[in-house]
Parts: sequence; C-alpha cells; structure tokens
Amino acid sequence: MKKRLTVFAALILVALAVPHSALAYDFSAVAPSGQTLYYNIVDVAAHVEVASYTDNCIGNLVIPSSVVYNGNTYLVTSIGISAFIYCGLLTSVTIPNSVTSIGDYAFASCGLTSVTIPNSVTSIGYQAFDGCSGLTSVTIPNSVTSIGDYAF
Repeated sequence: MKKRLTVFAALILVALAVPHSALAYDFSAVAPSGQTLYYNIVDVAAHVEVASYTDNCIGNLVIPSSVVYNGNTYLVTSIGISAFIYCGLLTSVTIPNSVTSIGDYAFASCGLTSVTIPNSVTSIGYQAFDGCSGLTSVTIPNSVTSIGDYAF
C-alpha cells in the first residue's frame, strides 16, 4: 500500500509541474481577445472543446464560437476539464452561444470578476468556478439543468 501511495504522489507532483501548454491537444488558435487557446477535436461533426490556455491568458477573454484548423471550421461546444484552472490573471470571460457545457474545474481558482454564461449552456461541472473569490455575481440561465457540486 505504501508503494502505491508513493508512486501516486509522484505522478501528482509531475502533473502539477507540467504547464498547461505542454499537455496534449489537437491544435491551437488565437482567440479574438488575443490569447492563444488550445483545442481538442471531440467528434467527427466538427465540434471542439477548449482544452487549455497559454501563459498570456490575462485580462478579458472572448472565446470564439468557431475556429478554423486545416481548412475545416470547428464549432466550439465545450470548455474542457481544468481548461483555465489557476489562471489568476484572467478577469472576465465571454462564453459563446455555441458552448453547451462547462467542464469540471474549468475556471477554478481564477481571478474572474465577471463571466457571461449564455443560454446555450446546459451543464456546469464540479468545482467549475470554485475559488474565484473575486466573482461577485453570476447569472445562470434557465437552460442549465445540471450544476456540479461546489461549482461556485
């Protein structure tokens, strides 16, 4: 049992030491607000999720509703697990109407003071905005049918 915990602890430390930009992703593109975002292709119907950010993810972020990669246009339909976790310099985010889900820990421990959640979102994941102490007001649209524990 002790060996398993030691190996597990070592894997956690390695995972925490790897910057988000070094994690696996399918492609990157510059958001309308100037930050480079990384995307994963989630299905053959040309849908992608925002997978992570780069170190220049500061200020106001506008997530695009679609991105072009290799001549194909992909609709941004989700914000992935831990996509913007610990992004302390991110102060606001505008999520497009194409997004239907916000993943677990998506904005956890961010510096967010405002967020716009569109009517297209149906689920908000576990601890999605947990630790965003500057976030004083959020409007959750009626379209949201599932909110994970400790989301805010």
